[in-house]
Amino acid sequence: MATPIFRYADGAWPNIAALAYTVMGYVGGLALIVADPWWLNAVGVLLLAHALVYAAYFLHEFAHGTVFRTNQANQRGGATMSWITAAAYAPFADLRRKHMRHHIDRADVVTFDYKAFLRAGPAWLRGVVIALEWLYIPAVEFLMRGYVIALPFINPERKAGRARIAGVLAMRVAFFAVLGWIAPKALLLYFAAYAIFVTVLRFADAYQHTYDAFAVLVSGEIPQDKVRDRVYEQHNTYTNLVSLAHPWLNLLLLNFSYHNAHHEKPTVPWYRLPALDRDLFGGADQQVLPMRTLLKGFHRDRVRRVLSNDYGAVTTGDRKADGFYGAVGVSFLTAV
Repeated sequence: MATPIFRYADGAWPNIAALAYTVMGYVGGLALIVADPWWLNAVGVLLLAHALVYAAYFLHEFAHGTVFRTNQANQRGGATMSWITAAAYAPFADLRRKHMRHHIDRADVVTFDYKAFLRAGPAWLRGVVIALEWLYIPAVEFLMRGYVIALPFINPERKAGRARIAGVLAMRVAFFAVLGWIAPKALLLYFAAYAIFVTVLRFADAYQHTYDAFAVLVSGEIPQDKVRDRVYEQHNTYTNLVSLAHPWLNLLLLNFSYHNAHHEKPTVPWYRLPALDRDLFGGADQQVLPMRTLLKGFHRDRVRRVLSNDYGAVTTGDRKADGFYGAVGVSFLTAV
């Protein structure tokens, strides 16, 4: 009998189909952004952005070991997705370690406090970041990614990572040099697709928790100032569904929207999350925040949340998310 490749027997076809779409969507998106017709370019930007979204959420699946049977295969899959999403400046093991802290500590734990950095830095830099965020350009997310690249060069304790950063940078520069040589416009179109991708992820990330955020050293402990048990976890976790009426639309985000179910059982694969959500919560809506109710706040608070001391709060009623400003800079694609 052949040794199974996938962790779960029912995971073969869902994962094969979704992974094939991710890879073919990425390659197809690249082909379309170098084409001549503008309408193919537009389709290519959207396809490329969505393939990047799937690659990111598959990186998350690989981090939880839900795809393949062996840890080694999941690590290789996660590393591949990190290259596609430009997260490979940090080893996949570091990305996974940071995300596991989110689950274990039941908090948003980072090692780079970008808010303190902006407050202490020059006013012009703070102003540029705020202006870009007002224009819907995810400057904070790019700042976090820039810090990942700079860290081995500004922290002697991380100097072992310099060769990796230099190698990844060299390969990324070569990739974009070839892309620009084929079609200069493709560089701008790729950036547009990447900015859309980052914005989609940050929109989902922004409204999935009202956790406390802590800036600590890599091995530092968070304050034991409250009981952060499973009750706390579920009470401060939210299921921000793409659609209540049409659940299949949540596949646009690889079912990542079923976040309460994911936090209750993190090793359940993406394709089982809708059923798990029904089994656990039976349609109860106290932790459900449909994305249509969050769009106004995402626009209204796009500057406020950048330097806010907390994420705001969720109340009750039809407008329970009005005071929920949301999180920034908590992406699982950055290892800081």
